[in-house]
Amino acid sequence: MHAPAHAPTGEAPVTGETLRTALAGLLDGLPPKQAAQAVERLIANYRGRTPTHTPVLRDRSDVAAYAAYRMPATFEAVRSALEAFRDRLPDLHPATHVDVGGGTGAATWAVAAAWPGGERTTTVLDWAEPALALGAELAGTVRSEPALSGARWQRRAIDSGLDLPEGTDLVTVSYVLGELTEGDRHAVTDAAARAARAVVIVEPGTPEGYLRIIEARDRLIAAGFRVVAPCPHSAACPIERGTDWCHFSARVSRSSLHRQVKGGSLSYEDEKFSYVAAVRDMDIPEADPSRIVRKPQIRKGQVLLELCTPGDGLGRETVTKRHGPLYRAARDAEWGGEWPPAGQEDQDG
Repeated sequence: MHAPAHAPTGEAPVTGETLRTALAGLLDGLPPKQAAQAVERLIANYRGRTPTHTPVLRDRSDVAAYAAYRMPATFEAVRSALEAFRDRLPDLHPATHVDVGGGTGAATWAVAAAWPGGERTTTVLDWAEPALALGAELAGTVRSEPALSGARWQRRAIDSGLDLPEGTDLVTVSYVLGELTEGDRHAVTDAAARAARAVVIVEPGTPEGYLRIIEARDRLIAAGFRVVAPCPHSAACPIERGTDWCHFSARVSRSSLHRQVKGGSLSYEDEKFSYVAAVRDMDIPEADPSRIVRKPQIRKGQVLLELCTPGDGLGRETVTKRHGPLYRAARDAEWGGEWPPAGQEDQDG
């Protein structure tokens, strides 16, 4: 991995708006009703199990409709996970990235947003050739990020036969494990663990998605990885399975297609996601802060924070006005953030 870099002078970094602009022309010529029907059919298919040899995204119209609908949400969820990971390891800047099951490349866009500029070699693997073709077309519009516009898009079965290049700095696996059989899920996670120094896996923020993340987390730890985010430790998850699940939320600007398919009028929606980010053979900070695992509850004169802590498992902290600066920080705290904020660990008012 090389030192952090920044977007070239005068070039705008990759953002959700950059992605929405790139997506805007995808549905040209496709009647809105047809696009909405394609999305509804694809959503129904994705709720079931999709064999790895039978891609759901069959042709360009399928891919364009689904990308316009789902890419912004996937991008924001993965970006949120990557930024939490990056904030814990600010010196990290991956020089090589493989996106497993990347489809049209939402996670690759998210990596470009989390680590703008610099030199990086990116490879996107997926079994759906129409998705790869459209992903390459979209990425080619972003000249400010050579790692994105110059990414390699390769057709590959995402199953027990997956083999990844050893020594890869970062492997991402986002919204993929739920499409695989149990055996293939294990094989893909193990392949990532063998190949990478850092692995980030993201799944929908549902009870089932959380269980898939915990399963992958356990396998990464068994392979010698240390969890960096969201957990403040690499011990067993303190949540009793079946009683709750760990997930987070990312705000997503809705397109007209979003509003048409969902019948909503709001200009945004919140994407719920679960994730794990882990590393091996890397120095990470010794002091692990707690993680805010629910939306902070702001009440008169106090803020209630639900936390996952390094040593005590799940707990609640009440921050009141008497805590001074810490109270002001608590009012600004966000679901998924670290607690206490850097530099305020010893302030107790």
